[in-house]
Amino acid sequence: MFTVATPPKPAAQSLCQDGLSLLQPNELTATLKLDPLDWSEGWSRLATSWNRLVPDAHLKDGGNYRKRRHACFTQDMASGALTQTAHRAHWQPVDYNALHGGFERWFDPVEPDVAAAPAWTALLASFGQLFAAVKPVARWHIEAHQFRIDTAGGVGRPTPEGAHRDGVDFVVVMLVGRQGVKGGETRVFDAHGPHGMRFLMLQPLTALLLDDARVIHETTPILPAEGSAQSGFRDTLVLTYRAVGFQAP
Repeated sequence: MFTVATPPKPAAQSLCQDGLSLLQPNELTATLKLDPLDWSEGWSRLATSWNRLVPDAHLKDGGNYRKRRHACFTQDMASGALTQTAHRAHWQPVDYNALHGGFERWFDPVEPDVAAAPAWTALLASFGQLFAAVKPVARWHIEAHQFRIDTAGGVGRPTPEGAHRDGVDFVVVMLVGRQGVKGGETRVFDAHGPHGMRFLMLQPLTALLLDDARVIHETTPILPAEGSAQSGFRDTLVLTYRAVGFQAP
């Protein structure tokens, strides 16, 4: 049974009570205690890096609709320091990703100027502080994924693996932009019951925060918008936070 999004609560409260929090663009900087002007200006420059993503070579459904880059970080919660790790493969067990789990996937790294930009590091560190208020930890192991899903082939699938969990503590799905597409409805299900929520993320900097142990999520396929002369795209930043280390074989 689906429900519409409810009136907003503070993000930490919503994560504790409901297992998720949906932040509208005007709520993001306030929730994360980011300077609205400086951070937004810095982020607008970073958003152009989604134009330079490279094809995902590991899609098992035969599609070529996904481009991405990947980077890993650790965040020490005593000092707050965010440190980028050596580039590593992305790995998930088949229990969490039946389509792409069980093998190492090497993606091109996030561009160095992007990964070191103050707007990028402030965003990742601020989410880490927020999640630590919900679940106190000594250290976060963070994976960052830049995604572009396009409709050049007619259909783009943001989650080809279907409704899933990621095997982490918390997940962030932030919309960076969308152009010339329809569809892409986000659906979040209670992992232990029949209830769910569905909505479209339309405005850049809309962010969905998930307690990965409590909910399952997916995004429906995107199609070219009516009247669009060119293929469209949907850009997102997906962040995962895990306390006990990076997932590995």
